[in-house]
Amino acid sequence: MSTRLNPSTRPEVIQSLIDGVDRYNPDNVSILEEHLAAQCTNREVDTMANLAILKLYQFNTHLTNDQVVNNILVKALTTLPEPDFNLCLYMLNEQMVSEEPVTRLLALQDLLEQCKYSEFWDTYERDDIYKELTAEVLGFEDAIRANIAGAVAMTFQAIEVPRLEKYLSLKGQALVDFVKAQGWTEANGMVTIPVNKDNEAKTTVLTENIRFEQLTKIIGHSNE
Repeated sequence: MSTRLNPSTRPEVIQSLIDGVDRYNPDNVSILEEHLAAQCTNREVDTMANLAILKLYQFNTHLTNDQVVNNILVKALTTLPEPDFNLCLYMLNEQMVSEEPVTRLLALQDLLEQCKYSEFWDTYERDDIYKELTAEVLGFEDAIRANIAGAVAMTFQAIEVPRLEKYLSLKGQALVDFVKAQGWTEANGMVTIPVNKDNEAKTTVLTENIRFEQLTKIIGHSNE
């Protein structure tokens, strides 16, 4: 099971809440919110616990904390291409989804899902409001870069340095260090990525099955 769904660092009290009927007890919302705050500082993700918070908000709208909702969505962005962000959206009411800050985070999600990484960083860095929205989630930018690197490794065996710079919004020594950390190599303006099961060129073999009756018809037509 994915670590984001069942993290090893999940406290026993949180596990008990998730597994039992107490997850629907509004008196426990503060415990789950504290667990989210811990995730924001330790860079862990506990999707099931965060969804439990949103479920409690659904049933007890007066308990809804907008900052908590924001942080849950920002944490969910760091798990893309996993579906966590959409799962969270489904648990928000229509008004929240149509207003800021959710609409701004939706814009970021859209760019990431379309692999428009350069546009993502342009949008994120152009407006300080995005930095404010993600400020409480430590390591947000690092997590996004790690996910982009995963997509790059699945797609390329080699990529131009300028292109990778735009994808990661990194230059100079910061890019050199990042490339090295991934186990990639850089030379002559190109970054080489080790062959893996995703970026490996695969031979496609096409076979056609023709029944004998069809073959005799074809031969017969050719003799007409």
